[in-house]
Order: sequence, then C-alpha cells, then structure tokens
Amino acid sequence: MKNNLPVGNLGEDIARKYLEDRGYSFVEQNYKNKYAEIDLIMKREDKLIFVEVKTRIGEETGAPEDALNRNKINRLVRNASMYAMKRKCDDYRIDGVCIVLDSRNQVQRINHYENINL
Repeated sequence: MKNNLPVGNLGEDIARKYLEDRGYSFVEQNYKNKYAEIDLIMKREDKLIFVEVKTRIGEETGAPEDALNRNKINRLVRNASMYAMKRKCDDYRIDGVCIVLDSRNQVQRINHYENINL
C-alpha cells in the first residue's frame, strides 16, 4: 500500500487541478473518519462534491475504474453523508476521477464520472 502512496498523491493533485480548471473550488483533501477516506472535497455553486480518485500507471493490471466497486462506493456514501450532516449541507454528490499515467507520470487519460453512487 505504501508503494501506491506517491502515485495516489500525484493522482489527487492532477484531479484537483482538472476539476478546478472546470469551475470547481477546493474545500478539503484526504478527509477521514471510521468509514473511509474521501480523497477530495470540492464545491461547485452550492453543492459539495466528494471525489474518489483512482490512479494507475498503465492499465496492464486493470483500469482505475475497476476499483470503483460497490463496497468502496457504499463506504464513501456513509462518510459523505456524515460530513454533509455535520456541515448542515443537503446538496451533495459523489464523483469519481480515474486517471491513467504513462511510465513518466504523464497523463494518458482522465475520466470524470458524476454521481457514481446512483
């Protein structure tokens, strides 16, 4: 897991810039509670956006989308609802950003999926 940390951190930085370039505002990064960690919390207009970032170097071992499974999403939903409840925010959603890098850590592709908890 520690070996994935630098790639994960790089992916979160790439996702944050990608979203900011599209009009999202940064709120918080790596928010944790007992259910899960939320990689990025962004805001667009008055809506909170909880973002799960999955990053891979190449896709030989699978696409980053493969890691956005039901179990992971359920933990994110619980964490996001608790965060939103504490901040008295009813308008939020959970998004996923999947990034594939090449061997030089250059972005090969980035996909943003909205409302992954539906």
